[in-house]
Amino acid sequence: MGPMSTSASPSTEEQLHEHRRRLLQAMAAVAEAKGFVGSTIADIVREAGVSKRTFYEHFASKEDCFLALYLAVSAAALRTLKEAVAPERPWQQQVEQAMAAYLSHLSLNPGLLKTLFVDIHHLGETGNEARREVMRQLADFMVVTVHGHGPRPGFSDMDRALAMAAVGGINELLLQRIEQGQAQDLTPLTASASEVVRRLMRAVSP
Repeated sequence: MGPMSTSASPSTEEQLHEHRRRLLQAMAAVAEAKGFVGSTIADIVREAGVSKRTFYEHFASKEDCFLALYLAVSAAALRTLKEAVAPERPWQQQVEQAMAAYLSHLSLNPGLLKTLFVDIHHLGETGNEARREVMRQLADFMVVTVHGHGPRPGFSDMDRALAMAAVGGINELLLQRIEQGQAQDLTPLTASASEVVRRLMRAVSP
């Protein structure tokens, strides 16, 4: 008998990927229907059509699964934001175009959006750190957009502080609209969200 391979076969890797995808989709469906607190692992595996053993092969807990879902949804929204940038335009127009795409993307699943934005706070410091990391990535995007390839020397600290302030303001606008039951259409926030960025970043823009 030859030496045992230590790597998974392609078919096994594909199956693992498929199981993880189904579990995240199930977490989204169950959390949207019951909220994070009301969801159970039994609900998730039943929705995904897999066993609890399979669940624990991918996630340590319900919280771990929800966190993975939050990060996956956030990453997809950030990709949409970055792909909408038109570098040949002035940064003010780039911000507005990217904001429109970002808000439109978030509106695609209003029920899930409400759950993610509100229930991430149930994860304590782990959830707070994930939320802050997403905010930092948004802030970095703003800095790069304003300055082309990055902040000018001497302005990086101010850039990041103002960009984080802009992201915080935009998040509050989002939460307000979500709480008002209008998460299905966030695009009316485009103008105000873009103006928040323009006003805060104007002091350090080239």
